[in-house]
Amino acid sequence: MEMLEAMVRAQELRDLLNYHSNKYYVEDSPEIEDDEYDALQRELVLIETRFPSLITPDSPTQRVGGSAEGMFEPVVHTVPLESLQDAFSLDEVTAFDSRIRAEFPDVTYAVEPKIDGLSVALEYENGLFVRGSTRGDGSVGEDVTANLRTVKSIPLRLKRDIPFIEVRGEVYMPRKVFARLVEKQEENGEKTFKNPRNAAAGSLRQKNPEITASRELDIFVFNIQRTSEEGITGHRQSIEFMRSLGFRTIPVCAEARNADEIIEKIREIGESRPSLAYDTDGAVIKTDSFAYREQIGSTAKFPRWALAFKYPPEEKETIVTGIEVTVGRTGVLTPTAVFEPVFISGSTVSRATLHNQDFISEKDLRIGDTVVIRKAGEIIPEVVRVTAHAEGSEPYLLPDVCPSCGTKVIREEGEAAVRCVNPECPAQLLRNLIHFCSRDAMDIEGLGDSVLEKLVDAGLVDKISDIYTLKKEDFLTLEGFKDKSSENLVEAIEKSKGNDLSKLVFALGIRHIGQKAGKILADKFRTMDALMNADIEALAGIDTIGGIMAQSVIDFFAVEQSRREVEALAALGVNMNSLKEQIDDRFAGMTFVLTGTLPTYSRNEASEIIEKFGGKTASSVSKKTTYVLAGEEAGSKLTKARELGITVIDENEFNSMIQ
Repeated sequence: MEMLEAMVRAQELRDLLNYHSNKYYVEDSPEIEDDEYDALQRELVLIETRFPSLITPDSPTQRVGGSAEGMFEPVVHTVPLESLQDAFSLDEVTAFDSRIRAEFPDVTYAVEPKIDGLSVALEYENGLFVRGSTRGDGSVGEDVTANLRTVKSIPLRLKRDIPFIEVRGEVYMPRKVFARLVEKQEENGEKTFKNPRNAAAGSLRQKNPEITASRELDIFVFNIQRTSEEGITGHRQSIEFMRSLGFRTIPVCAEARNADEIIEKIREIGESRPSLAYDTDGAVIKTDSFAYREQIGSTAKFPRWALAFKYPPEEKETIVTGIEVTVGRTGVLTPTAVFEPVFISGSTVSRATLHNQDFISEKDLRIGDTVVIRKAGEIIPEVVRVTAHAEGSEPYLLPDVCPSCGTKVIREEGEAAVRCVNPECPAQLLRNLIHFCSRDAMDIEGLGDSVLEKLVDAGLVDKISDIYTLKKEDFLTLEGFKDKSSENLVEAIEKSKGNDLSKLVFALGIRHIGQKAGKILADKFRTMDALMNADIEALAGIDTIGGIMAQSVIDFFAVEQSRREVEALAALGVNMNSLKEQIDDRFAGMTFVLTGTLPTYSRNEASEIIEKFGGKTASSVSKKTTYVLAGEEAGSKLTKARELGITVIDENEFNSMIQ
């Protein structure tokens, strides 16, 4: 493909992808299947990889890229992002209407749900998204453009190239996404977000945009802050205008002409709350006319032309009848309160997670207690407080052995979670198998989730080492397997025996030991035997490993089943040695950061060369960085390197260093 042809096709693909993205994320009316969209996206990635100069700021491929580190610069809001005066009774709503109507008898209002998220401002120039910022204190916020680009319902280019517009919206986390995130945090023994708003705020201010992207945030836009467009005279008209530009606007913007109609709309929104896909904590009443708003004005804190009615939280009392403890996929023991069923926020609930021992002890929660229940984010039941202890009740303590396998559990320093670290624990078996066989671990092609589940269900695999005892005949007993597919799996299993020690270390699923740490440990100790018998000082003394990771390795190999499993893998022919070739140590103690596109090396190839000479690579620039190896289209990392005075080299200089 020549440059001209690539240029034309890239623009076609950008237009198509932006169109279908708007249909899916904004209008909720997709016209193509996900795999068709993915195919278009892959084609554009290939073109932009071959011709980097064709990458544009509004390209769908740029939603996740670069780093937000150092980008949380202050943004002074030209038009303040004001907060609203709260009302907690309908009498206050009536008084608000009376005050406005006394001055403007023909006033009409817009009544909207108050989305419980994080308020942001989005700025566009000539139709292109140029900056996004948080509300902050209303006058000064933070530049979070890189992270906002990951929110797929925020258009990178508007449907019309108007000279300028700044809009205000609420970034939120959908309830289903929040529920999945909390479940994952529970399984990993991490501190959980309290509610969707807390989760959205934490996700939007991540230093790594890829983490923000993984959180699946969404947005509703509800205000024009300023614009070059003329002739927009009212709020409801502005909502339609923003929708025509491609924004995902507030889903309800009802007209009300007096206090009775406002109250009716408030009740309608309130009744719909349990069934909504997003969290709301109130209803907003706004004077519709912009001319009236200007005359009504604002106080030092709030606009006088708007009001936020806050719904009272629904809470119910019930009695705890028991506490169940389950073992999650990562070995975390999770206690769950079982209580007498109670109807709350649209559904009947009878269970609520108690998170960990600290949560239970803080509330002094015991079996038989009378407790107050509510729903966090209108979806997840939670225990708010204990109102009465049952007579003769005793403080509750989590078991000191795993309820699934009987192994003594551990609680790592600085963590709230109690964890079973037995690799043979039945409750963790499938999760451990999936991780062990995954691409970044032992990379056993064809041995995916569904096949492993069938093997476990058939009783053919009870522990990780059983994988290496499987024969063709075993797979033929499973539904859907023929001679060829069975032979391919046996060959893939056999091939994985020759993997480097680093992949095996990562595959074992040691707490806190990721892919990069697995490589560092394998490079340092060279054999599995040396790693298993290393003491805490030797482990913690390794640069980038540290105390927490070192203790995780010690704890893992202190369990008899872990050592027995490693011995079984070795007996079955799995490689226990580092295969990494190190030419010399000329880069020892040096840290390289790679940025941009190098003329002849891929980033992986350059990283491998650096490691062969005893150096290491990092993903972000800091004062500890020795060199930044920069290619074409180098971005913010190059800028930061120059700011910090870090030496920047190109590929020619790099080649001279390794000759």
